[in-house]
Amino acid sequence: MVALPSPGRPCLVGPPGYRLRGVVPFPDLLIQGYRAFLFSQLRREQDRFRELAESGQSPEIMVIGCCDSRVSPEVIFDARPGELFVVRNVANIVPPYAPDERAHGVSAALEFGVAALKVRHIVVLGHAHCGGVKAYAEDAEPLSPGDFIGNWMKIMAPAMAKVGPRGALSHAEYLVRLEQANVANSLDNLRTFPRLNKLIERGAVAIHGAYFAVATGALLVRDEASGEFVSVAGEDHARLFGR
Repeated sequence: MVALPSPGRPCLVGPPGYRLRGVVPFPDLLIQGYRAFLFSQLRREQDRFRELAESGQSPEIMVIGCCDSRVSPEVIFDARPGELFVVRNVANIVPPYAPDERAHGVSAALEFGVAALKVRHIVVLGHAHCGGVKAYAEDAEPLSPGDFIGNWMKIMAPAMAKVGPRGALSHAEYLVRLEQANVANSLDNLRTFPRLNKLIERGAVAIHGAYFAVATGALLVRDEASGEFVSVAGEDHARLFGR
C-alpha cells in the first residue's frame, strides 16, 4: 500500500523520478499539484467529495469553454467540486444540431447536461487571444494532413460573416470582435437543438455568453438585448487592479 502524505510526515507519493509502470516518469508538476490538493482542498472538502460519490453530481450550470490552458472555468468562477459541468474544446464552439451516426462530443455533452443532469444555465465562455480564432482569421496552414482544427473552426463562418471585413480596425480589435461573435454564434447554435430550444422558450434553461480577458482578468457578459459584452464586477476589478 502506498502511504499518503500528512503534515510533518515525508511524502511517499511521487518522489523525484517516480514512475507508473512506464519508461517516462509521471510529470512532477502533477504530483506536486496533487500533493497540494491533498493538504488543502481535499482536506477541506472531503465530506463533499464523499457526498458527491454517493449521491452523484447535480450541477445547475454547464460551461462550454475553450481548451486553452489559460482559461479554466473552475478557476475563473472559483467553483467547488460538483458545481460546474464543464465541456472544453478548441475555441469554445457549439456545433449546430446534426443528428447522424458520426461522433459528436459537444452535442453528446449537451444531451447529457440537459437531459440527464437537467442543468438550468448554459454558459458559452470565450476568451481573448484565442489561438483557434486567430488561426481561422489568418487562414493559417493546417497543422496536420487532416486539418482537424481548420475543419472544426469552419463552424464559426457565420460569425466571421456577421463581423464583416476588418476595414479600419486593428488586427487585435478585429480578433476581439471575432472572438465575441464566435460566442454569439455558439449561442445561436444552441437553439438549433430542438429539445434544448423548447426548454429555453419555456424558461426552464437560460443560455449566456461570456468573455474572459486573459491579460487583465476582466470578465464580460453578453447582454441579450443589445448583443454587447458588458463588464461584470467592473468596479471591484478597477478597485483591485486599476485601469
